[in-house]
Amino acid sequence: MYGRDDDFEEQNRQILFQGTAALERTSESLARSTQIAIETETIGNEVVSELDSQRQSLLRSKNRLEDANEQLTSARRTLQKMGRNVVYNKLLLIGIIILEIAILAAICYLKFLRQH
Repeated sequence: MYGRDDDFEEQNRQILFQGTAALERTSESLARSTQIAIETETIGNEVVSELDSQRQSLLRSKNRLEDANEQLTSARRTLQKMGRNVVYNKLLLIGIIILEIAILAAICYLKFLRQH
């Protein structure tokens, strides 16, 4: 009778020991999982911070590009106006040259051809 109780107690101790070992392994696994989760959260926060920094940098670049685009548009308009003025000045100069040739021709006609 005592032998059976000893065997029963030994079996209970073995089951308790196995349960304790399983509980310790589970606790260690949870501790590792918690540590990994903390590391993952830290990395995630660093990534979010870096992405925010890059976003700010991209927004600044976008604003600079918009300003440059506005300046280029203004410069293009100025160059177009200057181009039109050059054409107008050339046309005016050609008109003046033609007028001078006509006056010179008239003077030559009046001076040389009319006297004969």
